Amino acid sequence: QVQLVESGGGLVQAGGSLRLSCAASGRTFSTYNLGWFRQAPGKEREFVAAISRSSINTYYADSVKGRFTISRDNPKNTVYLQMNSLKPEDTAVYYCAAAPRFSDARAAYDYDYWGRGTQVTVSS
Repeated sequence: QVQLVESGGGLVQAGGSLRLSCAASGRTFSTYNLGWFRQAPGKEREFVAAISRSSINTYYADSVKGRFTISRDNPKNTVYLQMNSLKPEDTAVYYCAAAPRFSDARAAYDYDYWGRGTQVTVSS
């Protein structure tokens, strides 16, 4: 199994920036597609962003497009989510996940491995 550990969450003011990291171990990192999801209190988990093995293909939810950027550093076994122009509605627990293959990068069922999440709180 792949172990995923998120970090970088915290409290930030609206309009500010935050960078989340997800470190992986247990498998060859470069063979996996990677994604970020989030879940706010009382809401369902939603797709945020995803990136392919080679970093050539990226995918974003409409709500974060233009503000968030996903990237990966395969030699460091790490995927990042750079979040700019943060809004209070971005407040959620953010999860990273790994998929051995994509049929739909936005679908949670594509992902076999999940981290335990990191809290992001955006104040107004």
